[in-house]
Amino acid sequence: MMENVGVYRFCGCAAKSKVKCDSRWEIPASETAPTSAYSSPARSLGDTGITPLSPSHIVNDADPNVSEQQTFLVVVAVDFGTTSSGYAYSFTKEPECIHVMRRWEGGDPGVSNQKTPTTILLTPERKFHSFGYAARDFYHDLDPNEAKQWLYLEKFKMKLHTTGDLTMDTDLTAANGKKVKALEIFAYALQYFKEQALKELSDQAGSEFENSDVRWVITVPAIWKQPAKQFMRQAAYQAGLASPDNSEQLIIALEPEAASIYCRKLRLHQMIELSSKAAVNGYSSSDTVGAGFAQGDKYVVVDSGGGTVDLTVHQIRLPEGHLKELYKATGGPYGSLGVDYEFEKLLCKIFGEDFIEQFKIKRPAAWVDLMIAFESRKRAAAPDRTNPLNITLPFSFIDYYKKFRGHSVEHALRKSNVDFVKWSSQGMLRMSPDAMNALFKPTIDSIIEHLRDLFQKPEVSTVKFLFLVGGFAEAPLLQQAVQAAFGDKCRIIIPQDVGLTILKGAVLFGLDPAVIKVRRSPLTYGVGVLNRYVEGKHPPEKLLVKDGTRWCTDVFDKFISADQSVALGELVKRSYTPAKPSQLVIVINIYSSEHDDVSFITDPGVKKCGTLRLDLTGTSGTAVPPRREIQTLMQFGDTEIKATAIDIATSKSVKVGIDFLNY
Repeated sequence: MMENVGVYRFCGCAAKSKVKCDSRWEIPASETAPTSAYSSPARSLGDTGITPLSPSHIVNDADPNVSEQQTFLVVVAVDFGTTSSGYAYSFTKEPECIHVMRRWEGGDPGVSNQKTPTTILLTPERKFHSFGYAARDFYHDLDPNEAKQWLYLEKFKMKLHTTGDLTMDTDLTAANGKKVKALEIFAYALQYFKEQALKELSDQAGSEFENSDVRWVITVPAIWKQPAKQFMRQAAYQAGLASPDNSEQLIIALEPEAASIYCRKLRLHQMIELSSKAAVNGYSSSDTVGAGFAQGDKYVVVDSGGGTVDLTVHQIRLPEGHLKELYKATGGPYGSLGVDYEFEKLLCKIFGEDFIEQFKIKRPAAWVDLMIAFESRKRAAAPDRTNPLNITLPFSFIDYYKKFRGHSVEHALRKSNVDFVKWSSQGMLRMSPDAMNALFKPTIDSIIEHLRDLFQKPEVSTVKFLFLVGGFAEAPLLQQAVQAAFGDKCRIIIPQDVGLTILKGAVLFGLDPAVIKVRRSPLTYGVGVLNRYVEGKHPPEKLLVKDGTRWCTDVFDKFISADQSVALGELVKRSYTPAKPSQLVIVINIYSSEHDDVSFITDPGVKKCGTLRLDLTGTSGTAVPPRREIQTLMQFGDTEIKATAIDIATSKSVKVGIDFLNY
């Protein structure tokens, strides 16, 4: 049977909280042709606008996650990073004891391998083969001609941040240039972690450990938009971590929030302080962070990873240690990958962009080897280093360059006039410390500039601590730059196990998802509605006349404003009515903006970003009135936007979905 799907409008005045609007009126979609040549985007999308019956905010102190978390025996957090990933877990009966996963097979000398590279290898038939060090090592050992048939992917997480129109069909490109569905790759990776974690838990328990006993937590950058978070959730469903019917089994954690939850528990011996010993913001040098936070203390967490840098500002509320977000999460694509891109640009300058592009396609495994060699040298960069850093060029690079150009790598280096990079007779690029430091500079400058902007905000001016976390936080060059720029404003602190901070914090978040009581909305959200037309206030092109009544179209009915504080249990309530009694599905378009002063859905910067879908099948009964009120409750205070709905006449739940990917 065909679904009766309708997008509808009913209108009115600006209704006050819990007061019904007297001038309700619906216009079927077929009757909404504009009276002038003006055509609104809402109409062209089939969304004729809606008006709530009763817009209001209500606070519900009962957090929906609390009652459910008791049913899980263990919390497993997966830190799905751009460059490296890992998992950790804690049994709910022993919340203080966090187990970080076993050491991974393989690994690089001098690099902690409690995480494994975020690399995945598919067979030529596109089936999952291996992940992490195992994938990298197997790919490295393949014959060059054979390697071209295999699909090797690394650093693919950034695609979710950089893709503006992310969908379930978004592609990734493997090292050999072949395309593969991003959803498939993310699902394979999460399935790998699921199997590893369940195997380890089963070994510990001495019997088969069921997935239903696990609450899963997946970390994502706080600056990710809703589509990317929804994409990660869909990949987790495909991997079998949870299901849409049991959605609370999976929690999406924001990386700097997880780090913040961990940092507030730190004691003195677990930290390295970079700061000068002068008193800062009323905090004297004789005090220690290990003595505990004081009521109202504010701090910034700078999560600098492989792909992004994520900044969050929290205030601690004692005695429970709950956290309040003081300013919306900010950041950008300023992770350590930026240093890799600078190295690639340097190679292009020396050997030619045409050669580098060809080499990546013809010798994909050798290119991976070259970037691995650079990675280990990158970690040796330091402000006070005086001796050069040698980067081994794979033999196939030297050989292929000779065939491609007709002269040697050494000749190319001499001819390029690139300062501070020389050729070593052992077959290596010899980079002076200054040359290596120059590769870091653009990325570090971006981080410092972003932090300077953040410290201009009144909410951030009195922070006492700055916690530097994430894999890139291990870089002495970044540590020195942050200390030089902000050491006089607050105390700069690095946790001892800086690379595992997010992972451990994500476990703590899974054990107590209500620990962050107040968040800030990153965007303004709302829907398009009809309001009474007011001469002189509303633009003439928005006028719509129907049965002698003058209406203003495309009015932005705001759910929540950018940077607005939202408590965890706080709900935005709207009531909607179907345009026809027989209508089974209501589809409402959601719009967003980075600005909070939005009047119309046609204003600059306002974008359609998703849909709210109310499914009325199964809610009808004998007592259903012709005018039905569907009350919708939306929660913006969690890491994902959630909604529930109820048919007021029948008190039955209405199936509701918010979709930011397929709208």
